[in-house]
Amino acid sequence: MRRLFASRRQDAGLHFSGAEMRNAERELFYFRRRLVIAAALAFLAFAGLFARFVYLQVVQHEHYRTLAESNRVAIIPITPNRGVITDRNGVVLAQSYSAYTLELTPSKIANLDATIDELATIVDIQPRDRRRFRKLLDESKNFESMPLRTRLTDEEVARFAVARYRFPGVEIKARLFRQYPYGEVASHVIGYIGRITDRDVQRIADWDETANYKGSDYIGKVGVELSYERELHGTTGVEEVEVDAGGRAVRTLSRTPPVSGNNLRLSIDIKLQEVAEAAFGDRRGALVAIDPTTGDILAFVSKPGYDPNLFVEGIDSANWDALNTSPDKPLLNRPLRGAYPPGSTIKPFLALGALASGRRTPRQAISDPGYFQLPGSSYRFRDDKPGGHGSVDMYRSIVVSCDTYYYVLASETDIDDTARFLGELGFGRKTDVDIEGELTGTLPSRAWKRARFAGEKYREEHRKWYLGDSISAGIGQGYNSFTPMQLAHAMATVANDGVAFRPHLVKEIVNVATGETRSVAPTPTGRLDVKPEYLAFIKNAFVGVNKEGTSARAFADAKFTSGGKTGTAQVFSLKGEKYLAHKVDERLRDHAWFIAYAPADKPRIALAVLVENGGFGAQAAAPIARKVLEYHVLGNTAPGPAAAVPGSPHDIEDESD
Repeated sequence: MRRLFASRRQDAGLHFSGAEMRNAERELFYFRRRLVIAAALAFLAFAGLFARFVYLQVVQHEHYRTLAESNRVAIIPITPNRGVITDRNGVVLAQSYSAYTLELTPSKIANLDATIDELATIVDIQPRDRRRFRKLLDESKNFESMPLRTRLTDEEVARFAVARYRFPGVEIKARLFRQYPYGEVASHVIGYIGRITDRDVQRIADWDETANYKGSDYIGKVGVELSYERELHGTTGVEEVEVDAGGRAVRTLSRTPPVSGNNLRLSIDIKLQEVAEAAFGDRRGALVAIDPTTGDILAFVSKPGYDPNLFVEGIDSANWDALNTSPDKPLLNRPLRGAYPPGSTIKPFLALGALASGRRTPRQAISDPGYFQLPGSSYRFRDDKPGGHGSVDMYRSIVVSCDTYYYVLASETDIDDTARFLGELGFGRKTDVDIEGELTGTLPSRAWKRARFAGEKYREEHRKWYLGDSISAGIGQGYNSFTPMQLAHAMATVANDGVAFRPHLVKEIVNVATGETRSVAPTPTGRLDVKPEYLAFIKNAFVGVNKEGTSARAFADAKFTSGGKTGTAQVFSLKGEKYLAHKVDERLRDHAWFIAYAPADKPRIALAVLVENGGFGAQAAAPIARKVLEYHVLGNTAPGPAAAVPGSPHDIEDESD
């Protein structure tokens, strides 16, 4: 038994010893497998890290280098100096100058009102500065820097510099400002600049100039400042500045200087412009004077005007309301956007058309009883002279401005033929003068009337052209409506023997960087298909108007010979009643016209003058024209407003225009 038990114990020991060996081998196997897997995972991890390292350091090297540089380097645009505008003789009309401004960035200021109040203890801040700043704040983005005070003195700059640490989001900047030395004079020609709006941003994008306007806050708004914006603006410069972690400049790395905008030399003579504006006095109106041989605009008057300097820093609400709500409409560019009935100034052009078409000869006359009666009607179109002018040929019809002659001519001329000839003279279409905003005016015809009165609210009889429509158009009334620019252009064309030139305000563009000058060459736009002898006849009649006709009194004792034509345009219908100026409200009185050229033998200037509600052209407009012609032809100074032609009330009321 004992041996048997011992033998079993020995066998069991051997069994346990084998099991232990097998377990150790399995564990070793598993351990090695886990080690291999861990090593593989570690290898893959390090391989991924290495791949990422290669990707970042090699593949994406330039990208991250650029990002790093952008954090270290700030790109600052440098606004170019805007081009200078001068008159034809080099007199400066618009220029830029540098001044310090106190600027706030609203997004960096916790309490804007408190900050402004505290700044007011250091720098003089007026209520108008606060109003202007609020207006800019409403129109701008909060992250933009906006001026609170402009043109700081050196003392104010020094005082703020000492206390600058107290005002986060407030800084002193040097900015370029526009200056218009002549103020209101020629304001509608030059125009003004203003802050860039969303509409301007779209316009800049359409030009593909977005990059070039980085850092620019202002852009031309009207006049030459607008039309020649891309010439005047210049090329924006760039400055690379190294900055620290706080965004403060440490040093300048590189600098590409800006290129100043091109300078403009206008065709305007500012002295002639001053004479013309002074001649108007406080009357409303317009004047355009053109060199017939080149299309140079010598004077361009819109009265009243405005001071463009008001807009330089952003116009305050009080001044804006005064300009925008004034019944005199000082912001209206009357030579381009004022459309008025031409009155009797249209008669010489209608006479020229009648000669060209063969409907009239110079000596063919009519008998003027003082009215024209529509066939089959009792209605009479009254002549300006009771009892009429007697026998009237074409020369006399222009010199004494006989309405009846043109009533008869209009009744015998198809309105479409009239529209066609007047269109050749530039009526009813833009002259393409080189500033924006020109109206086409209204040159009536059958097609025009049908289009004008199209729509369900009008009946067929509204669209039909009647003989009465032609009669009214024959003396420059009815649907006729033209701009002073169109009248001046037509007069210049006739004065230049039928050759028309495109009117222009810019004479030369000067590249400041290279000194190169680009001249605006005279651009012929057409020639009237009229015999020279017919043009000579009409020009002789123009001279007769100033020598013996309706404007003879205004040109008495003149030391030069000129041609002209008076005109009086009705503002509202008198319905057959006699016109008495003193019984009519001032705003309802007739407009006064005068067109002219001089010298008569070799014209160097042609013009159109309009005095709104001025009454008779001979009385109100012709004296203004004489002052302008006299200064240009003789070089005489003509200060002060032109006096109305003297005469008794009876003379004025009954005087032909």
